[in-house]
Amino acid sequence: MASKGSSMSFSRKSYRLTSDAEKSRVTGIVQEKLLNDYLHRIFSSPEHAPTAATSRKPLNFQNLPEHLDQLLHVDNEDEESQGQVEGRLGPSTVVLDHTGGFEGLLLVDDDLLGVIGHSNFGTIRSTTCVYKGKWVYEVLISSQGLMQIGWCTINCRFNQEEGVGDTHNSYAYDGNRVRKWNVTTTNYGKAWAAGDIVSCLIDLDDGTLSFCLNGVSLGTAFENLSRGLGMAYFPAISLSFKESVAFNFGSRPLRYPVAGYRPLQDPPRADLVRAQKLLGCFRAVLSVELDPVEGRLVEKDSSEWQLQGQPTVLLTLAHIFHRFAPLLRKVYLVEAVLMSFLRGVVEAGTPAQAQSMVRQILDLLWLFMEDYEVQDCLKQLMMSLLRLYRFSPIVPDLSLQIHYLRLTIAILRHEKSRKFLLSNVLFDVLRSVVFFYIKSPLRVEEAGLQELIPTTWWPHRSSREGKDSKDVKDETAEEHRRRRAYERGCQRLKKRIEVVEELQVQILKLLLNNKDDNGGEASRYIFLTKFRKFLQENASGRGNMPMLCPPEYMVCFLHRLISALRYYWDEYKASNPRASFSEEAYIPPQVFYNGKVDYFDLQRLGGLLSHLRKTLKDDLASKANILIDPLELQAATMDDLDEDEEPAPAAAQMVGVSDDVNEYAVALRDTEDKLRRCPKRRKDILAELTKSQKVFSEKLDHLSRRLAWVHATVYSQEKMLDIYWLLRVCLRTVEHGDRTGSLFAFMPEFYLSVAINSYSALKNYFGPVHSMEELPGYEETLTRLAAILAKHFADTRIVGTDIRDSLMQALASYVCYPHSLRAVERIPEEQRIAMVRSLLAPYEQRPWAQTNWILVRLWRGCGFGYRYTRLPHLLKTKPEDANLPSLQKPCPSTLLQQHMADLLREGPDVAPSFLNSVLNQLNWAFSEFIGMIQEIQQAAERLERNFVDSRQLKVCATCFDLSVSLLRVLEMTITLVPEIFLDWARPTSEMLLRRLAQLLNQVLNRVTAERNLFDRVVTLRLPGLESVDHYPILVAVTGILVRLLVHGPASGTERATSVLLADPCFQLRSICYLLGQPEPPAPGTVLPAPDRKRFSLQSYTDYISVEELAQVEQMLAHLTSASAQAAAASLPTSEEDLCPICYAHPISAVFQPCGHKSCKACINQHLMNNKDCFFCKATIVSVEDWEKAASTSTTSSAA
Repeated sequence: MASKGSSMSFSRKSYRLTSDAEKSRVTGIVQEKLLNDYLHRIFSSPEHAPTAATSRKPLNFQNLPEHLDQLLHVDNEDEESQGQVEGRLGPSTVVLDHTGGFEGLLLVDDDLLGVIGHSNFGTIRSTTCVYKGKWVYEVLISSQGLMQIGWCTINCRFNQEEGVGDTHNSYAYDGNRVRKWNVTTTNYGKAWAAGDIVSCLIDLDDGTLSFCLNGVSLGTAFENLSRGLGMAYFPAISLSFKESVAFNFGSRPLRYPVAGYRPLQDPPRADLVRAQKLLGCFRAVLSVELDPVEGRLVEKDSSEWQLQGQPTVLLTLAHIFHRFAPLLRKVYLVEAVLMSFLRGVVEAGTPAQAQSMVRQILDLLWLFMEDYEVQDCLKQLMMSLLRLYRFSPIVPDLSLQIHYLRLTIAILRHEKSRKFLLSNVLFDVLRSVVFFYIKSPLRVEEAGLQELIPTTWWPHRSSREGKDSKDVKDETAEEHRRRRAYERGCQRLKKRIEVVEELQVQILKLLLNNKDDNGGEASRYIFLTKFRKFLQENASGRGNMPMLCPPEYMVCFLHRLISALRYYWDEYKASNPRASFSEEAYIPPQVFYNGKVDYFDLQRLGGLLSHLRKTLKDDLASKANILIDPLELQAATMDDLDEDEEPAPAAAQMVGVSDDVNEYAVALRDTEDKLRRCPKRRKDILAELTKSQKVFSEKLDHLSRRLAWVHATVYSQEKMLDIYWLLRVCLRTVEHGDRTGSLFAFMPEFYLSVAINSYSALKNYFGPVHSMEELPGYEETLTRLAAILAKHFADTRIVGTDIRDSLMQALASYVCYPHSLRAVERIPEEQRIAMVRSLLAPYEQRPWAQTNWILVRLWRGCGFGYRYTRLPHLLKTKPEDANLPSLQKPCPSTLLQQHMADLLREGPDVAPSFLNSVLNQLNWAFSEFIGMIQEIQQAAERLERNFVDSRQLKVCATCFDLSVSLLRVLEMTITLVPEIFLDWARPTSEMLLRRLAQLLNQVLNRVTAERNLFDRVVTLRLPGLESVDHYPILVAVTGILVRLLVHGPASGTERATSVLLADPCFQLRSICYLLGQPEPPAPGTVLPAPDRKRFSLQSYTDYISVEELAQVEQMLAHLTSASAQAAAASLPTSEEDLCPICYAHPISAVFQPCGHKSCKACINQHLMNNKDCFFCKATIVSVEDWEKAASTSTTSSAA
């Protein structure tokens, strides 16, 4: 093996240990006196005082083994057997009893020390119990949920409701609820957090039981424990679903040993003494240098030691490691001896010195130990490192995390060790992604955040456009001062965190190293192979659920991976000028279908890969001989680019702290308002309000500091740029893939999903501190994403229902916000028209609700009384999240409305097919809504206590919202293209107008009837039906009627009036209801003031303008007059002459060839969906006017 810093090459076989007398004469061995002094210096016994050189026995390599045996000898009392110890019963190696000592479903780690709850309240105990003496064990809290930790006897019986502490002779501490349990419960201790260490102590001499949290005693928990014959106590735990802990009974050094208490599992004391002595010998080798020329020993700093290849030193080290190697395979000794030594190396010197020293130590391990010994040692070392990094407390300077990461870097810089760990440990045994996570401190005082951020401030609720809801210029001087001080504190915190993040990126750079010195598989290749398997398990969700990487870990890992990837990408660009920068990165579409990259079984846009290869084999063959641009080849070789995108949606999981801040800020403002309004004489109320104010202020101080931590680790400007880069990579990838035509179907779905989720993360989770508008090329990126959504939401090459729904929902959200809607308007005109054309396709056989929602958003702000963000009746209730798309201020698009109008006028079939589907869906949605509220009303009237299914309430509210949105789309259509309904020269206009009138009358009659079903359900105000009210549906209907009867041309108004009045369901009373009048007013009279107890549009002056109210009054007057005239002019009609279908209109059409008759309205509506006769089911060939049937055979309309 070649040693760094030396030109020599060492073979392990050259230094095997023998008793050959000739060994002393090997070339390079120093003279006897110097060798004697050197060996005595290295192998001196620390227990004995140094003796004079003349009295010491001469040492050489022949008698050194005997000397070492004496040096490492341990007294009999120290070298205890691993058998039974007084006061303890059970195996000497203490683990969890996974064979019979458990209740419920639990997942136990391979080492039988870690456990995860997988049922309601599972319980498990250890294999060893104690009945005498003082004992302790430690529990590492991996999650901070509901758990009860303590002791129980073998006679305790547990179930899914009762665990440790809920029965006699079982005792527990619960840091989640901060209580102690023994049948009854009382307050005890303090709250624990993930990463805390709970020490469980039992003193069976005094009969007491106590607990410590992170080495701090919580006091005696229980006294007078039952002792005596048959009473022995097992360590035990009960934990709820998905909670997890790790036990340490003594197999590893206790983190917080307690004087006088003994761990349940004895440490290997004899081996520990030997290991510490051997480590002392090794330290001596590092601090002493031989000077054969002068014949003396030279003391020097161990950090300056270099392996020079001197045979004397090598043989000395060989003797040390001959005895040290077996010890370094044991977990306890690796953590207690080797880890402590390496930590000291890292903490004592500079990073460069520490890395050089650790590299040489690893060289010696591989040189003098067998491979399997080194591998076991490294495995235990990395497991200890990961555990210590993950669960070490957050101290103000993050020194603990920094030291562990530096030690990890030093180990990974050693090539042979790095390759072994990559191949066998980092992904196979460990969840190594933990190294890239920076946990959030739950106790801000321990993390030093109070000193780092002395002044707190909390942002106001931000809008989705990234701007604060309260303008900065409206801040008071005090608020401005606090905000600036808070921002300075956040910057100080960010600088400390950046040190840790840079170390994490260095680890990934080492793992992605592609220039290893000693040949073989490159580290990058090994890493990518393992990483792909890791991604496969996590992306598909098919792996073992408890072993899947948590989202918060994935988010941090994603950012470090992007940093390392871009570093290597731009490094490659520096040496290859023709290559592209990482800013221009994308995935060449060829890799989706040429088999270069295995995408596992991830769904493709066009469906299953096997199906695509069969159906598109001709297209694949045509692409087989096409040369790929060298720049694309370079991009394709960066295999890790397409691997890092799946975790992006996980950013949404980390926004809880911000929501908490907003809730407490609202509560604090409400409390301060109450304090100002409270009379001074009510001192009792003032005291309570002051107390509440203090609690809310303290909580906000705590949360604002935690929010600073979250912003620094997850939502910083750098993290925002990472997600933005990822978004742009996906956009370029989709754009290049789209150019391949039919082969676009081979693209995996997750590229589109990541683009959508990345944009959502940028829009939703980085404000108000950072805004999307600050990003370079923001407007262009919005436009490119808009073009992709507009083109592909109805792309026939995309067949997956989930991704099609995601695209539709993304487009629906996109048109809710002004900036993104303007981006849609900036895409090329032909793409805008194609998008609107897709939106106007018939609603059947596709997700029409989302389509309708998009059209409504384009209209909102232009309709009658349609300028609200929250419904009027909900203003006094608890406000929802103002960032919801449905609560954004109206931002209509007149440009897209014009495209819609042009398309509806374009062809004879576009408008009828679209409007027929809208009317069909309106009929269905409103009918379903009425049916559901009937069931709800019946349930509410039953005498017995009953509950309405919340899902039924949700579906009912959804049907109501759909009805309102469909009415708004009809209002938009009538406003933009009134001739579709009013120009009867069009063959379908009359039929569409009659259907519309019929539905409008049905809606009005159901909603406006006195003390009707709708009124009663609205009065109930059931949770889930908050949106159901008179206002939204009645103003939508009113808007349609006003457009037809007031704004239209005279001829159109006359036709609309006649059709509306001719409908048998028309009731003038329903129109009067809109203005709060029970009956139609007499002609020429002034409308009376509305009754406050009745619904009236006049009560909503903040939402309905004076002009709109005047139009409603004009409409009512017109209909009143027209209704009176129609009643006077109507003639009685024989029943035989009425349409046998509707009995509302006279017969006006005859069907050919069967000869059956009906009115035109009924047969035209029927022929939209069916060609068979109502009565005989014969196929209708033509429909003729009934009046002309006897004299001519002219066809009036074709079927």
